[in-house]
Amino acid sequence: MSIATHWGSFVAVVDSGRLVRIEPRHDDPAPSPIGPGMVTAAEDSARVLRPAVRKGWLDGEPRAHGAARGADAFVEVSWDQAITLVSDELRRVRSRYGDSAVFGGSYGWASAGRFHHAQGQLHRFLALGGGYTDSRNTYSTAALEVILPHVIGGHPWSYQSRMPMWDEIAENCELVVAFGGLALKNSQINPGGLARHRTRDLQRRCREAGVRFVNVSPIRGDVAGFLDAEWLPVIPNTDTAAMLGIAHTMLVNGWHDEDFLRRCCVGFDRFASYLLGELDGIAKDAAWAARITGIGRDAITDLARRLTTHRSLIMVNYAVQRADHGEQPIWMSVVLAAMAGSMGRPGCGWGAGYATMDATGVARGRAFVATVPEVPNPVPDFIPVARIADALLRPGEVIDYDGGRLTLPELRLVYWCGENPFHHHQDLHRLTRAWQVPDTVVVHEAWWNTSAKFADIVLPVATSLERDDFAAGFSDPHLVAMPKVREPAGESRTDHHIFAALAARLGFEREFTESRSESEWVRHLYERTRAALGGDDALPGFDDFWRRSTAELPALTGPVPGSFEDLRSDPRRFPLATPSGRIEISSEEIDSFGYDDCAGHPTWFEPAEWLGADLSDRFPLHLISNQPASRLHSQYDNGDHSLGSKIRGREPVAINPSDAAARGIESGMVVRVHNDRGGCLAGAVLSEDVMQGVVQLSTGAWWDPVRPGVSGTLDRHGNPNVLTADRPCSRLSQGPSALSALVDVEPYDGPLPDVLAFAPPGLAPPG
Repeated sequence: MSIATHWGSFVAVVDSGRLVRIEPRHDDPAPSPIGPGMVTAAEDSARVLRPAVRKGWLDGEPRAHGAARGADAFVEVSWDQAITLVSDELRRVRSRYGDSAVFGGSYGWASAGRFHHAQGQLHRFLALGGGYTDSRNTYSTAALEVILPHVIGGHPWSYQSRMPMWDEIAENCELVVAFGGLALKNSQINPGGLARHRTRDLQRRCREAGVRFVNVSPIRGDVAGFLDAEWLPVIPNTDTAAMLGIAHTMLVNGWHDEDFLRRCCVGFDRFASYLLGELDGIAKDAAWAARITGIGRDAITDLARRLTTHRSLIMVNYAVQRADHGEQPIWMSVVLAAMAGSMGRPGCGWGAGYATMDATGVARGRAFVATVPEVPNPVPDFIPVARIADALLRPGEVIDYDGGRLTLPELRLVYWCGENPFHHHQDLHRLTRAWQVPDTVVVHEAWWNTSAKFADIVLPVATSLERDDFAAGFSDPHLVAMPKVREPAGESRTDHHIFAALAARLGFEREFTESRSESEWVRHLYERTRAALGGDDALPGFDDFWRRSTAELPALTGPVPGSFEDLRSDPRRFPLATPSGRIEISSEEIDSFGYDDCAGHPTWFEPAEWLGADLSDRFPLHLISNQPASRLHSQYDNGDHSLGSKIRGREPVAINPSDAAARGIESGMVVRVHNDRGGCLAGAVLSEDVMQGVVQLSTGAWWDPVRPGVSGTLDRHGNPNVLTADRPCSRLSQGPSALSALVDVEPYDGPLPDVLAFAPPGLAPPG
């Protein structure tokens, strides 16, 4: 029986109604190892089996500014009582404080499936109920999403269809320079589902075609070994300085593409004045860049020469923009590609996010696939996604965002499903303080992870293994059936079932369900897709599709809006959706915002925390909190594959042998990673693949504080977000700056606490 997940499609082996194991599909050339671990996680002791309410909340203790949330016991209640509590609280908050006091906190990957999409279900329910405060952008790419429409125009994600695909790179490109690398581990995932993994083989085809790769990253392993990439270790958060040094070298040697810059771009003259030091007295030459980045002056000069004498492609990964002034490396990478001479040529130029998910660079997109119909939100208020703690702690404060001004709303009820904010958000001790502020936190969860333990009302939800649906991944040309392969654990229900029950209590069940059952919804969405694409000529009927397990979508055809090839050929006929119709090397619009942390052209701003800061005297290691190889964000941290990667039950932290020796650290030792924001335990791994002065601790280990709710308490399990700063990239995007954090590491010589991340909270008797 075929099943689909964010990390690929698998075969579920079921015996007498019991899920026995999950196996890779025979036609997947690079299956993810995460899938098989779903079996044990589906039945482990961390499952939420019945609705549960925090005891203090149920007993009517003060609901704001306390410290019990996260440390309190829970009382299990009936579904009828749980639905009554949630519906009554929604009525109370809306009537007393207004609809904007409800925050619809569904952000993130949730699970694959077109119908059982947590965010779509929650937002539809809240919108029909009167509205809610929403969030904007993503933790992954907030800076990129805001800056790119100013620079190249179009929808924030339209760049994915406008950049070269891997097959075009193999055929036409000679040199790829990847800032932030292109770690193959990240390509095992794809939002919405995935039929089969293709990135590995496409990358290999590029290398076999003779394409040379340069990895500009603090971590050698950020590219696959078979690419034989040249490694240029760069001090974290200095990518912009490296690009400026390359650009200056191009300019002073006359290697830049003057024709493209003149015809297809605006603002180069002003930017050139900045490069030459005419605006601030500092020439951004190779020697200047070398002092900042740790890359040698000769290497910078040579890279400038090769980029302009070869058919080249500048890649920039998402990690480099999750930092102080994260908009700058994205903007500067576009400018560097425009200068290099390959922008708008087949297989060359510029692209972002390659290998961050399997779809990126694999296909330009996919045909329309229906999803749960959206309902307009009557509440116009929103917050930038990473400013949730600010909104809770400082309601009424006015902040900048993309040229506008936002007033942070007063949030009284937080309704969260489909994501774990205690994974995504930075400075978890600050988030904990903020989390005590709202009157009520409602969470839908399948497991007792940190978000569930920090809620007031926890409603148990079925996993993707426990419901029918179909998957359609981002840019993936397949639909994959997702039949239920096991019964829901305990009293778990689907998100839709829960919202339908709440809607019935609140008087809009018919509007929410449209009088369809869940199975009817799944069929309806498939048939809507089929009809929109041409009926029998496009897709088989639903019953046939369900038997076959997969169906191939029709290929996309037609021009690509905002194509750089078209721009190069005729910028007047094919303008970009920018104010000038061209690539904005300097932006008058951004300049008019008057931000002191995001100028009108790409600029080097010194980060608050980096290895060149005074703070590095106390915390001399830069923390890279990148995506894990063993799970998707925090999903299935309790699965076999993630658990197997732990060291003495803790998340592994990679450290250069020289840094380890200076601290008396040996491989396999439990260490404390710490700074002024907090500390966590982790298992040391010594690796020459991590440059000296850097440590790498992946995100997603379920946060396990020794004393929940107490600021500064030690995390037993290895979550790096106890160490990262809750500080926006800039006033432009207000995105997260997780990769701007300094730490130190030391052997942990105290009594080793048990890891309780996967243990349920205490369950108290009612009353």
